[in-house]
Amino acid sequence: MSDTDDPGAKRPHSLTDHQYGADLAHTHDGDADHDHDSPASDGPLEENPIWIQDHVSLVSVGIDIGSSGTQVIFSRINLRRPGEDLSSRYMVVSRETLFQSAVALTPYLSEERIDDAALGRIIDDAYADARLHPDNIDAGVVILTGEALRRQNAQAIAEVLAQHGGEFVCASAGHHMEAMLAAYGSGAARASHDQGKRILNVDIGGGTTKLAIVENGQIATTAAVHIGGRLQVVDESNRIVRLDPAGSYLAGEAGHPWRLGDLADPADMERVAEWMADALITAICKRPMPHAIEHLYLTEPLADLGRIDGVMFSGGVGEYVYRRESRDFGDMGRLFGSALRRRIDAGAFPWPMLPPGECIRATAIGASEYSVQLSGNTIYISSPGELLPRKNLQVLQPPFVCGEQIVPAELARSIRGHYTRFDLVEGEADVALAFRWRGAPSYERIAA
Repeated sequence: MSDTDDPGAKRPHSLTDHQYGADLAHTHDGDADHDHDSPASDGPLEENPIWIQDHVSLVSVGIDIGSSGTQVIFSRINLRRPGEDLSSRYMVVSRETLFQSAVALTPYLSEERIDDAALGRIIDDAYADARLHPDNIDAGVVILTGEALRRQNAQAIAEVLAQHGGEFVCASAGHHMEAMLAAYGSGAARASHDQGKRILNVDIGGGTTKLAIVENGQIATTAAVHIGGRLQVVDESNRIVRLDPAGSYLAGEAGHPWRLGDLADPADMERVAEWMADALITAICKRPMPHAIEHLYLTEPLADLGRIDGVMFSGGVGEYVYRRESRDFGDMGRLFGSALRRRIDAGAFPWPMLPPGECIRATAIGASEYSVQLSGNTIYISSPGELLPRKNLQVLQPPFVCGEQIVPAELARSIRGHYTRFDLVEGEADVALAFRWRGAPSYERIAA
């Protein structure tokens, strides 16, 4: 008689024993060996194929070439695809700064050209100090800002660095984009999101001041003013060795028509810094503005600011505003930042000054850690052989939600406005457009 004929005989263990959660304690010895519906991995969770599919870790680089300083920041960005739907997009769940280079003075060959060889050494040293190779880089941004962008070889340098810096590094520049990156990197966007506040971020660099209003963690509007801390530079004897056109204009408006090679009296430098501080406050707070101040805007001026719950400062001059830096680098940064802080303490701003976040590293952190997104599972590409691979392709996401009814004219207006925000001219270069989508992808909606 076989085991199956004997009701008292022990039968082999099988998958049916798990159907109702029965017989959880068992072995795989002898005739009890069997398979499981969902085989458990003996390795760590991070090696499980299902876990890997929903979790992505990227190494990103942010290279900020500013009017006064150049710096490189490497970060690790962890993304996760939430929920059960495999077509859902990846969300950033954590960011980790891997390495921050020292802030080096941006090297110039002349008033018209950046020293590309010296700049290359700064970038190479950063990679070496971080013990990373361009092949290790998944994403990132090279951004030229302020007066550095004005140099004749600026864009060529950005493109070379983009090719050198890693497979997917994008060369970008522009006042609106820098204002946005600074607001993210400084912590203003996070504070706005966490506290439900409407925050004005004032990022004061060497050549320009970038303004961004952040509401509930989202950038509402941006602008830039031609005021910065390194538009005028003196040597040890107080002789002017660098004088950008904007620096000459600011000094002239303050009553000191400086020229390159002039000796700048310390008291005169103090008065120019005081005028710059007054001018920036007027540019932000006063409407209508005097023509001399309105002339300083590099973009459309900020419209009615509306309700502002607080102001946060960033950029190199922001270090002086928060009194976290006291050294003098032969420019107007220390004098300008100190003059601005005295006015803030005296109530010149009608809003409270918020605690500091990142200052001099705000733009670089924004570029490295807040400029990356990853697509989901379902993508359609009409001609992959012709269209891929595409490198250094900038992605724009206009603030337009594709609802049930899509009005083409409104969509076009949103796209044009976003081109302006990122300092792009339609048709000059290829870009990718991304949109938030709700509802079914019907032909009528897609064709709109």
